Amino acid sequence: MDVKISAKDVAALRKETGAGMMDCKKALKEAGGDMEAAKDILRKKGQKLAAKRVDRDAKEGVVIAQTTPDSKKGIVVNLSCETDFVAKNADFIALAQQVADIALNTFPASLDDLLATDFESGLSVGDKITEQIGVIGEKVEVKKYEILESDMVVPYIHAGYRRGVLIGLNKTGDFQEVGKNVAMQVAAMNPVAVDKDDVDASVVQKEIEIGMEQARMQGKPENMLERIAQGKLGKFYKENTLLNQEYVKGSNKETVSAYLKGIDKDLTVLAFRHVGLGG
Repeated sequence: MDVKISAKDVAALRKETGAGMMDCKKALKEAGGDMEAAKDILRKKGQKLAAKRVDRDAKEGVVIAQTTPDSKKGIVVNLSCETDFVAKNADFIALAQQVADIALNTFPASLDDLLATDFESGLSVGDKITEQIGVIGEKVEVKKYEILESDMVVPYIHAGYRRGVLIGLNKTGDFQEVGKNVAMQVAAMNPVAVDKDDVDASVVQKEIEIGMEQARMQGKPENMLERIAQGKLGKFYKENTLLNQEYVKGSNKETVSAYLKGIDKDLTVLAFRHVGLGG
């Protein structure tokens, strides 16, 4: 029996899934007019396409950083895709915003937990992403998800959703602009840690080894190599730890730490999160 599919039903399915009109009509016909079954058909189409595109590189996308109204918690989400064309599509940006809103409202502890969180009735975030693979025709994934809690968290989205930063300050107050300025520093200078003591030990050891090898190649005596490498480490900290970096928006070569103390003598950064496309 050939089931008559109304334009109203096709439009309703398209509104719920974002799929093209012809795909919606075809799914509804295959499902005998059953709306939920048609959604499942579109989702299975996404699963099949996802399996085919698993090895594709999804380096484009949207990064959204946002905080709760009380500025105590923040999240950064990267919804990735394969092409810049899709990344700039209003529907794709809206989907990324929906995922970010869910993340902020439920504050899952990990990416896996976020993917398992309800997107809508009977549909998880992960299911919705799979469905959209079938709709968009590209590899789509929540590539990164970070959370931050602090006395005050300030968000920043850089360069058309290409980077998102959260700055965790140690006190509350009228520090939104200050936090944004420091977040812009993170986006521009990509520090590896907040301060010297926060740098991973393996990174420190690697820098010492590099410094020693450079000194050795310059003909320095073996008993001087480690001391020379330790001196180079100071330069590494200045260039790669947030509080010790030169504040890029400043005019007098002050550090980020000095900039903060110029605003409030006790103000500092406790933590940051930085998510960019392509990583």
